[in-house]
Amino acid sequence: MLFGPRRLLCRGCGLSRVWSRRLVTLSRGTAQPARDPYFGIPLWLQVETRYGWLWAYNLEHLDLIRRFVQASLRERAPWYDSGQKMTLVARLPAWIKRAKNRDEVLRAVSRIHASLATA
Repeated sequence: MLFGPRRLLCRGCGLSRVWSRRLVTLSRGTAQPARDPYFGIPLWLQVETRYGWLWAYNLEHLDLIRRFVQASLRERAPWYDSGQKMTLVARLPAWIKRAKNRDEVLRAVSRIHASLATA
């Protein structure tokens, strides 16, 4: 489904776009705001911190980041040592995974949730 047709619809202004190409551009790093890989528009769920941009594609993605950062003990899955090593949380930037940045990352997640409440 990575290259299946996509549709963008804004319920606020009525903008409608359809994507059916074969090119997907993923955001690299957190030095700049993230963009949607299909339509190239800025993501809604993102906020700038002093370390870089924290972003998520949807609320489930944001909740996964929050739960990972909040966890006092981060255990690896049993298959990690013998299987595929690049899980979603393994691909998070190092500054998000550092315990010393926990409070700032959780504040950033809260700011994203607060921005949704006002929208």
